[in-house]
Amino acid sequence: MASDRRSFLCVAAWALATVGCSWPNRAPSAVSSDGWFAFKARFFSDDGRIIDSGNGGISHSEGQGYGMLLAALADDREAFDAMHGWAEASLLRDDTALFSWRFDPTEEHPVSDPNNASDGDILIAWALLIAGKRWEEKAYLSRSQEIREAIRANLIVKRHGMTVLLPGLHGFDHAERTTLNPSYYIWPALDAFFAEDGGEDWQKLIADGETLMKRARFGALALPTDWIDLLAERKVEPSAGRPARFGFDAIRVPLYLVLGGRRSFTDDFSRFWTSYLEQGRVIPAWVDVVTGETAPYGLSNGGLALVARVTGQSIVHGDPPAGEDYYSMVLGALSGISVQN
Repeated sequence: MASDRRSFLCVAAWALATVGCSWPNRAPSAVSSDGWFAFKARFFSDDGRIIDSGNGGISHSEGQGYGMLLAALADDREAFDAMHGWAEASLLRDDTALFSWRFDPTEEHPVSDPNNASDGDILIAWALLIAGKRWEEKAYLSRSQEIREAIRANLIVKRHGMTVLLPGLHGFDHAERTTLNPSYYIWPALDAFFAEDGGEDWQKLIADGETLMKRARFGALALPTDWIDLLAERKVEPSAGRPARFGFDAIRVPLYLVLGGRRSFTDDFSRFWTSYLEQGRVIPAWVDVVTGETAPYGLSNGGLALVARVTGQSIVHGDPPAGEDYYSMVLGALSGISVQN
């Protein structure tokens, strides 16, 4: 489910204006309408499909969830309805209220892998919860609750002494280890779910997830890898058989921590990025936490916006490039979400 979202260095960050949105506890309260409509113009199809330009024009539950979230915050109900409708018609599984992760329009059977991705499910449920409250739409609230219940029933599990979030229904539980993705812990969404539902499942997932975020720090840089393995006695290691990189997935970890009111967890990330900024060097798109090897290209425009948000530093920027890809623009938009504490 992870994909290599490569985008070459652009010296730009996304300036964001505000659109109000009320929410109890921690919640996104602002996002740039201009940012959403720029994203919409490039990646939204008339039928409601969000097209991932960096991965051959596929679509996925993550993209639908991000689009729905941004549209709800920008008060674009027409687009929200289209994206939600497309996800339900094209990605919804037959056996549970979760969504197949990938849609490839070039294949005879566009959904060739029925497995889900839990971050996509969480994003869709969160967007529906926000939209339901914002537009006073009971159907959205009901659907969000159904998805949340499916997440609780199928994806929140106890493994090796911890309550964790499986990245998908299949392929992540092994005899001696459970493979996890730290960037699937979307903290403001998990907090919103617990505020809405209560329950020991959400509570323990959040508490053990915070412990996991502290333990999943590797090498001299003390950074997480895109994928990790949880072993016996709560031991955490970079995932076996995958590059030990703080890269295209893990870059979202510090942003979600900031959005979820957990800035104290982000010191190691800020230290890493600030060391490059202070020396005027290009921030690499990924770093191997074991060998120290870095990507031969720099962070995307959206990645730099994320760095600016996490570090609190101003990064000199110009206009976003015309060829900016889906993932870069998502990171830029997410970096502009404000959170009520």
